[in-house]
Amino acid sequence: MNSIDYDIVIIGGGAAGFFAAINAATLQPGLSILIAEKSNKVLQKVKVSGGGRCNVTHACFQMSEMVKRYPRGEAFLKKAFHHFFTTDTIEWFKNRGVKLHTEADGRMFPVSNNSQTIIDCLMGEVNILGIQIQYNCSISNFKYTGEFWDLSQANNTIIKAKKLCIACGGFSKADQFNWILQSAPHTFSTPVPSLFTFNIPGHPIRNLMGISVPQAEVKIAGFKLATNGPVLITHWGLSGPAVLRLSAFAARWLAEKNYAFTVIINWVPTYNENTLRQFIIDQRQLQGTLKITNTTWFGLPQRLWLFLIEQSGIDAEMRWAVLPAPLQNKLVKNLCGYELLAQGKTTYKEEFVTAGGITLSEIDPNTMQSRLHPNLYFAGEIIDVDGITGGYNFQNAWTTGFIAAKAMAAHY
Repeated sequence: MNSIDYDIVIIGGGAAGFFAAINAATLQPGLSILIAEKSNKVLQKVKVSGGGRCNVTHACFQMSEMVKRYPRGEAFLKKAFHHFFTTDTIEWFKNRGVKLHTEADGRMFPVSNNSQTIIDCLMGEVNILGIQIQYNCSISNFKYTGEFWDLSQANNTIIKAKKLCIACGGFSKADQFNWILQSAPHTFSTPVPSLFTFNIPGHPIRNLMGISVPQAEVKIAGFKLATNGPVLITHWGLSGPAVLRLSAFAARWLAEKNYAFTVIINWVPTYNENTLRQFIIDQRQLQGTLKITNTTWFGLPQRLWLFLIEQSGIDAEMRWAVLPAPLQNKLVKNLCGYELLAQGKTTYKEEFVTAGGITLSEIDPNTMQSRLHPNLYFAGEIIDVDGITGGYNFQNAWTTGFIAAKAMAAHY
């Protein structure tokens, strides 16, 4: 049986795998390093993320704030970010000729606004450093012999690695972990979808598809957290950053509910029901003759405003002066707490992420080495860390990839 020996083998040709390989080779020149990729392509998520622009990281420079963007893994990353943070990511790419720019919402992209810039940077480093990539390399199992990890392929070739890093990305099904757990037993959190949109079947709000509200508050009945931000009405229901963030934090809770839940939207989040009711009373005294449909007090898209008026049972020709109190209260309720019955989800294609992965207590955040097996490391989405949309998941990849690289490159 043929075998090939390497100092380091990294399973997975994504962002975390490439970053681990490149930094290990940079820190310790001369190491033999292999990236084993089961498909015929690498860096696919880098290519499609951010609409093909690659949301490299987020312009958040306080660790205490940054970790709050991770529904799972906050305590783990508090330690990990001390080794490699957003500022390090920006500097790392800048030193290799890739400058990033920051958008109004804090997302950071290459100035080219083209993900190929990031791919070319990473591939260029791999070529300069002599890192090997083996495509269509599916590892069926691996075992530790006391000196090497023996990685078995389907063609009966054995790859031997002194140090092994698993950076194969997240899994969507529990049984996809089997090849790891059978080879190097660990525990894991069962994967469930994160970052998804809400399906609102059969509701007339879907006729407003394409309408976006720049700032709204989204809650789920029975779930403690609320999120603020842009909300987009689609032909299947609700999307936009506020919805995606809420889906991430509520991922496990919603899975347990089989994605049947009530969404509550405050379209005017600067108000609650009491303050909004008082505002309307005050404005009615000043502009009572104004037709309700012509009101622009709240800055909502006109089609949405007319929809909410209709949903409140208010006649299109009615003026504020003659609006009955029960209808006024209904309008206030619809503006501050509009309820929608959701049934199901739709994956947000470019930002697909799963919640779940190798249990963090079994990984050292200062080295990314397994606490259960020697010379075995993890990086990226395979661990039980996931962030909201906005560059946070890539930052997890860069951080954990770098930490694993530094630890693997040591002691040679």
